[in-house]
Amino acid sequence: MKKTLHSVKYWGLLWLATVVGHVPFHWVRNLVYRHGLGVTLPKSSIIYWGSRFFGLRGIDIGEHTIVGDHAFLDGRRGITIGNNVNIASEVRIWTAEHDVYSADFATIGGPVRIGSWAFIGSRVTILPGVTIGEGAVIGAGAVVTKDIPPWTIAFGVPARPVRERPKQSYTLQTSERALFQ
Repeated sequence: MKKTLHSVKYWGLLWLATVVGHVPFHWVRNLVYRHGLGVTLPKSSIIYWGSRFFGLRGIDIGEHTIVGDHAFLDGRRGITIGNNVNIASEVRIWTAEHDVYSADFATIGGPVRIGSWAFIGSRVTILPGVTIGEGAVIGAGAVVTKDIPPWTIAFGVPARPVRERPKQSYTLQTSERALFQ
């Protein structure tokens, strides 16, 4: 009985997160994510609308970070996103997957970590257990299957480092991007 109640509560929270994801005001949406659904989300960071989730309490987002519209964040094994990270639209971050070598396709995976000052292009897919280093740039449409070193530009399927990026620090001005924040 307890497992059934837990499942109902879990799916209810995911349903609420999906509904809240369609609220057009950043401040309302982010307030519910932060205080009602357990996402670690500073006031200086934004999750744009249409985003969907698994494992809300496993998501830890740093200061001045932007998560673009229609992102999918799978926090079941943990997602840590640094400060001043810009994640574009329709990005998919997975922390769990099925083991194709298991007779019953058991669940396997690991946490995803994205370092500060990283940029993740639109429609990027990040697979379980990957670390994207500080300042790394992942080109649009890439599939990240392995760790990407800091201050590296990577793209492709699978994503491969192609050149270095100059080291720099900055603060993303999220307040200028948010409606009614």
